[in-house]
Amino acid sequence: MNTTSNTILSTLNELFNSLFSSIDTSIYSALDEIAFINSDILNSTYFQKILGTSSNTGILIIANALLIGFILFFATRHLLSSFAIIDSQNPYQFILKLIIIGICMNCSFFICEQIINLISLFSNAIRDVGKEFMNVDICFSNLIKISDSIISSEANTSNVFSIDGIIKTVVSIGFLNLIFVYSIRYILVKVFILLSPFAILTLSMRSTSGLFKSWLKCFISLLFIELFASIILIVMFSLEYSSGNLVSKLLFIGAIFALMKVNNYVKDFIGGVSIDTYNLMYGFRNMYKIK
Repeated sequence: MNTTSNTILSTLNELFNSLFSSIDTSIYSALDEIAFINSDILNSTYFQKILGTSSNTGILIIANALLIGFILFFATRHLLSSFAIIDSQNPYQFILKLIIIGICMNCSFFICEQIINLISLFSNAIRDVGKEFMNVDICFSNLIKISDSIISSEANTSNVFSIDGIIKTVVSIGFLNLIFVYSIRYILVKVFILLSPFAILTLSMRSTSGLFKSWLKCFISLLFIELFASIILIVMFSLEYSSGNLVSKLLFIGAIFALMKVNNYVKDFIGGVSIDTYNLMYGFRNMYKIK
């Protein structure tokens, strides 16, 4: 009986250790690529073609067609106002506003690129300040060094069911969650960039201008996540860790959970869209729930 139990435990340990080893060698570096976004996210030929490289290509051609539709709507409304049927705003102001909106709409790719570059600049500055004081690159790739320093080597090679083994499991699951969260954020940033021409277009009408504010809030909140993540990473690297100190291990786990909840902090602070994996899974469960 003991032999069978030992065999099962040994097999489980080997499986978990293989999984943790794979996480350590791939997820940490992948997180740096998708968590810290810069203008490289736009360097895709297909993405640029979808958005449109000129006013008569891609999504921009649809947005410009809607802009012409808005002009026709205003012209009809202004014509009816001359018969005192409805009120209409000043045509010169409306035309000037549409010209500005049309220019911004067709330059939406450039505008989004500059917003991303600005947030990336602040994010890099925050992490550079941490590097200046701690002489270490503030990034996810270097977190593996902290993880190895606080978890004994026995937990990495033998018993996963020890205290250090359990902590190693929690840390690995936490980083798996982070890779999903930041992958969702990466995709959503691209989605909101594609929606940018339509969001800018909604400014042409008072009744639809609120949609632009919602778009801008969601887009900025997604980018702000990396600012909060950079600050949390600095705090993580500033703490003193020891393999014999349980408190330092718990603080490391707490910092990982803080990284997982960054979106909630940003959402409470400025609003925006939720990318919490638990909320998404809960939403899918309710969607397919049989009543």
